[in-house]
Amino acid sequence: MTILIDKETRLIIQGITGNEGLFHAQRMLLSGTNIVAGVTPGKGGEWVLNGKIPVFDTVHSAVETTGGNASLIFVPLHAAADAILEAIDSQILLIVCVTEGIPIYDMMMVKSYLSKKLSRLIGPNSPGLLSPGESNVGIIPNDIVKPGNIGLVSRSGTLTYEVMAVLNQNNLGVSTCVGIGGDPILGSGFLEILELFEEDPHTDQVILVGEIGGRDEEIAADFISKKMTKPVVAYVAGITAPPGRRMGHAGAIIEGRAGSAQEKINTFKNLGIKVATYPEEIPALLK
Repeated sequence: MTILIDKETRLIIQGITGNEGLFHAQRMLLSGTNIVAGVTPGKGGEWVLNGKIPVFDTVHSAVETTGGNASLIFVPLHAAADAILEAIDSQILLIVCVTEGIPIYDMMMVKSYLSKKLSRLIGPNSPGLLSPGESNVGIIPNDIVKPGNIGLVSRSGTLTYEVMAVLNQNNLGVSTCVGIGGDPILGSGFLEILELFEEDPHTDQVILVGEIGGRDEEIAADFISKKMTKPVVAYVAGITAPPGRRMGHAGAIIEGRAGSAQEKINTFKNLGIKVATYPEEIPALLK
């Protein structure tokens, strides 16, 4: 079983006619993802990828015609927040935003609007979601992982790939991988995804990949210790990151002691949660 996406997911790609949108649409099609439509204003009526996918001017028309229930956003930075809002207004249940660096003020408005709606947002600055053998929504490579019973939730795209490759090398598989994104304000944090994994009867163990900045890992650690019945292994990147300097993602910045990798690691360990020193150690901690 998977969370959030499966073979029944009917995906719409906002920004499908751009280079990134086309490239990843082709890759996702080859992995078996059910892409039903693309959206690019002004290009409605066109078809892409050798006539396989129709393009619409609006998300609403795409949903009305194809029954799409999930959206993947490859829209440029200046229009990304509006693209999320359009998907919400079109009653898309799952919205995944790959776009990085949406202004904080714009995301505050999106987050406020989202709180009154039924849609769930993953991202922005997310590599997406992958349920091996079911669906791939985003930019996560499909050939480095196999189906299994381990849930993976991560703030880091690159480390997501590395952890999945390590699992694969050790003959371990994944139920669903969720990249929540690395920007300061996210649609869904660790807590929301951990709740879904806890409820999923076919996810037996969970890996949490965190990084410096923010308090999401500390909040997750508290939830794990009090609410989760399934074993969780954590890995936190950035142990050598200096205070006050952004490291990679916009949200990966330490202010004083708050948000440092060591503080997060201490929180997990103090609550009895296993912490890997490096990704290659994760399979042994799971076993």
